[in-house]
Amino acid sequence: MYAGIDIGSRTIGMVAMSAGQIKQFRLEDTGFEPTDTAQKILDGTYSRIVATGYGRHSAKAEFADDIITEIKAHALGAAWIFPGVRTVLDIGGQDTKVISLNEHGAVIDFLMNDRCSAGTGKFLEIMSTALGYNSVSEFGQEALTGEGTIKISNMCTVFAESEAVTLLHRGAPKKDIALALHASVVERTVGMLQRAGFKTPLVFTGGVAKNRCINSLLATKLGVDVLVPEEPQLVGALGAALAAAKDGFTA
Repeated sequence: MYAGIDIGSRTIGMVAMSAGQIKQFRLEDTGFEPTDTAQKILDGTYSRIVATGYGRHSAKAEFADDIITEIKAHALGAAWIFPGVRTVLDIGGQDTKVISLNEHGAVIDFLMNDRCSAGTGKFLEIMSTALGYNSVSEFGQEALTGEGTIKISNMCTVFAESEAVTLLHRGAPKKDIALALHASVVERTVGMLQRAGFKTPLVFTGGVAKNRCINSLLATKLGVDVLVPEEPQLVGALGAALAAAKDGFTA
């Protein structure tokens, strides 16, 4: 059995495969000791372990046989779930990636925004807390009911939070502010996709892909179907597992 482990900033995903089939998978919060958490998740004996994500180098030093970039991992995982995919959009806790694939599923180019949290899962978490929601899930769900009468002009997390709180104090409906914040994320994301010259099919991975409001706004803005895996946070781990199982794989 082969295992892939994706050590991200917010979560750690593990996928184990054998004979071309997924046999096990787990998803846990990263916590304060990512490498320790990853080793606990890998509860079994594996022929080969490949790590990806922010913590891949630490994993290689401690227990993994090889590492693979997040770009390659998400491309492999998305292409396995959706054969023929041409663009992968990955929005995680700390960054956004747009990955372009050729007709054979190989990576030909990518764009990445990792210099600030704007438009990422961290941005949505901060805004959710600022508006008093109990969870990002509740934040996204209520945004679906908002009216598109408000626009957030700042994408910087600090200024956007200040703008949202000011709107709330002025009596703007909370659900409308929630929608405006989600729309600002989508605007930024669409800009990246357009700069990358995205092609369809388009697959959306990462934790933010679970946000129904982001999915809906993205599909409407682009005018295309947005494909979301059943477990979007495990696509990187799946890609790492596929790399582990591939004969002759080298990092």
